[in-house]
Amino acid sequence: MDAKAAGLGVRGGAFAGPAVAGIADGYVQPPPVPDVAPHLGAGRLDVEGVAGIAVVAAAHSDGYAATGHLLGLLAALPAPTKAGERFWSDLWRSSGTAYLLPVNMKAQVLRSLEGEGTALARQILSAIDEMTPPQRAAAGEVIGQALAESDHLPDLKTQVIGELWLRNLELTTWRVLHADRRWDDPDGRQAFLAAWTGT
Repeated sequence: MDAKAAGLGVRGGAFAGPAVAGIADGYVQPPPVPDVAPHLGAGRLDVEGVAGIAVVAAAHSDGYAATGHLLGLLAALPAPTKAGERFWSDLWRSSGTAYLLPVNMKAQVLRSLEGEGTALARQILSAIDEMTPPQRAAAGEVIGQALAESDHLPDLKTQVIGELWLRNLELTTWRVLHADRRWDDPDGRQAFLAAWTGT
């Protein structure tokens, strides 16, 4: 069975990697599957193996999806290569923060490609928090100009495109951090249930 038939997607570009199709925008490695040898076919899985896969998928799907979307937003920007150097320099000058420079995000981006997006999310939120309103507007203009030049967006003002991208980035980083909360703690779930049933 080939990767396409098996439901695996492969994205190209700066953030290439295999991923479960439809999960995490195709940019994040899927979570490890418990106790399933990769050479075994689906016909050799028992009920316990399928249940294990379902538990892993359910526990991590929000975080993986949010991390993948975060990487997808970054992948929409010019690549951090010689060709994209001017964009990243303009973004640094306009935003007033070095947190957004590729050299300062590289390690976090690479960790995110493996599914661990919290460090990248924290760094991006720190960068956004550092910006003054005029810096945010200027950064939005730089981002909007780059996105408008890619021809993938409707005919909107570059400032509007950039601001929408920044809002999406903020909400996505929040989703990554929120999904990282440990909801798999039985005591925490029980306390939550007790609090809400007692009101």
